[in-house]
Parts: sequence; structure tokens; C-alpha cells
Amino acid sequence: MTGDSMTDDRPIAYLTGDYPKVSHTFILREVQAVRAAGVPVLTCSVRKPAAEAFMGDEERAARAETFYVIEAAKNPLRLLAAHGRALLRSPGTWGATLALAIRMRSPGLKALLWQLFYFVEAGVLADHLARNRVRHLHNHFANSSCSVAVLAAKLAGIPFSFTEHGPAIFFEVDRWSLPEKIARASFVVAITHFCRAQLMLFSSPADWSKIAIVHCGVAPAAYRREPGGNGKRVAFVGRLDPVKGALLLIEAMAEVLKAHPDATLTLAGDGPARAGAEARAKALGIDGSVRFAGFMTQGQVADLLARSDMLVLPSFAEGLPVVYMEALASRIPVVASRVAGVQELVEDGVTGYAVPPGDLPTLVDRIIRLMDNPNAARDMGLAGRSVVEQQFDIAREGAWLARLFRQGGPQGRLRP
Repeated sequence: MTGDSMTDDRPIAYLTGDYPKVSHTFILREVQAVRAAGVPVLTCSVRKPAAEAFMGDEERAARAETFYVIEAAKNPLRLLAAHGRALLRSPGTWGATLALAIRMRSPGLKALLWQLFYFVEAGVLADHLARNRVRHLHNHFANSSCSVAVLAAKLAGIPFSFTEHGPAIFFEVDRWSLPEKIARASFVVAITHFCRAQLMLFSSPADWSKIAIVHCGVAPAAYRREPGGNGKRVAFVGRLDPVKGALLLIEAMAEVLKAHPDATLTLAGDGPARAGAEARAKALGIDGSVRFAGFMTQGQVADLLARSDMLVLPSFAEGLPVVYMEALASRIPVVASRVAGVQELVEDGVTGYAVPPGDLPTLVDRIIRLMDNPNAARDMGLAGRSVVEQQFDIAREGAWLARLFRQGGPQGRLRP
């Protein structure tokens, strides 16, 4: 990128499938941090979430300022005008983009139809980007919204990049044309070294140098530790989906309560696994010690963590959940499954415990160890706070990402 690009005041655009989304508050934080670092950001989303899904002022404000692709595409005049302008501007580019959409399809008629939908959406998005003088398009997650991003960037004649979290995309590499997307991107962001290694596995060695690491992050100052408590208050924060292991945690708490009858568990979040977890807690006779708190805003999560003594999230698969950073910023240890890049933050015996996924006895043992030794738990929490301040501060990560946008890629650097 030229020196002029370093001071280019044209905005970049962010795209996701659903923005803002309750479970993706880290993207909202990242947008705010990139803006704070001096790069203007125009937010876009394929779908428009329902207004009633949001309780926080920041989320409502983000929803109000975001351009929603499908909503715009439902206006036939706007849809035809967008593609008409693209055709007039460059018939060759319009045709080549349609051919690319078809070529990137998975086998089957249904997959072809979805690619055509993505092309239609891309035309509407590209028109919006052109009218707002957007110079770069960045997408979160390499699935359907990234398919739209690839096509929209080509139609608009601008570079694109994307952030990948994993692990789901790595089970569907061919379906989502991951190697093609990496090859076409000006740069790619991985949230952990593990994620980067997976992206390297599914890409050409020629593209490895453009895969940088940008951590998801938090504002450490927003998290605190309230005095008091008995050292036995367990928190779970996350979507109540089977992959998060809430049911396994209920089983573990039944064993923990035998050693520490005054222990408690609060589960913040909602989802399809909630009913089963509630029923299991009742069947085990521990429902009096377990509270299902439902959805919480960012501020409510911070309050819960401030009043908790540990976070336990025994997931079966993960990228690197932001709630680990939130817990450690709150100076409490984390008990997490030893999957993917989790140990890049949760260092076993230092900032908490990393346990084998699905291993109930070890999970129980580590929770009890923290309850038996509150001094060790305190030291782990303090160590975790230090790690978050040094490596997962959203202001620092946002500045690093803004630098990538300004210079068009990592230029050989993995981290700032």
C-alpha cells in the first residue's frame, strides 16, 4: 500500500452475518477500538436482528447505524438499480463475479442457488460500499457472510480481509471454499496461533505470510473484583448450547457439592440446552444450589464475574471465548477444556486449569482444588489479569488491526 494509504480517510466496512449479535459482543468492541485508533468504520450485516433481542444501549445504537443487506435487497427497485450500476460500470467484472460465485459452489442444486443468492446480496452491498467511498471490506467468520464479502469486494473493486475464529469452519473447508477465500484476501486474521495453524493447513504456503494474529479482547478497566464471598461461587457464561458443556458442568457440581455443600453455580445465558440442564439439576437434587440467570448484558456479566470465585466452561469445542478474558480481567481463575487455542490464555496451573474435554473426574477435581485453596485461586486470578492486560486489551488489539488496514496486511508480522 502506498504512503497515501496510510492517511486515507475513506472508511473501511465491517460485515458479519448478524450484527450486532448478543453472543458476538467482541465484534462490537473491536469496531469501537478500530474507530478509536483513527480508522472510520461503516458497519454492515447480511441479516437484521430483531430489536427485542437487545437490552444494552451500545447494541441498540449499533443496530441503528448498520446497513442490512437482505433488508435493502427486498426492495426490487434498489436491487435492480444496484446490479444495473454494476453492469454499466464494468460488464466484465459483473460477469466475472457471477462466474466466481458459481465456481465457488458446493455440489448440488441447493448449493448453487445459495451462491446465486450471495451474488444478488453482494451486488446490493457493493453498491452501498461504492456510494460510501469504502476502501476496504473486512468480514468476521469465513462462512456465508464471507462468501458475500468475496463477491462484493470484487464488484466494488476493493480489497477484502476476514477474521476466522474456528473451529466449525475447519470441519466444512470445502463447503465454504476456505482455500479460495484465503488466496483472494489481502490478509487474513486468526484469533489464536492454533487458528492460524489451521488456516495454514488449508491454504497455499504462498499465503501463509499474510495470516496475522489479532486477539479478541476486552477493556480490563471494565472488570473488577468485589471483596467477600466464600471462594465457592462458580459462574458459567455462554450460550446454553450442547457444545458448551453445561450439562457436564451440572454433573460436576453434583459431585462438588458432596465436598462443599455451600458451593453455588450461576449459569448466565440461554439456548437449546437449558431445559435439559435444568431438568438434570432437579433430578440430581441440586437445583437449590444452581441458578439459571438467562441472558445478561455486558454490564451484568461483569457484575456476575465480580461476585464469582471462578469461571468454569467445560466446552467440547471452542475457538477462544471472550468470557475467559472477562473472567481473568475480573481476577478470577478459569477452568476450561483443553481444546483448540484455549491454552494460549488459560495456562494450566497458572491462570486456572485446562482439563481434558469431557473428563468429568478431572473437572470435578480442579473445581474442588480451587475451593480448597482460595489463596491459590487468588494468585491465578491475579496472574490472569496480568495476561489480559498485556495480550488481550481491546484497545491494543484494535490499534494493531487498524494498522493492518492502513498498511494492507501484516507485512510479515504475526503480532504487533
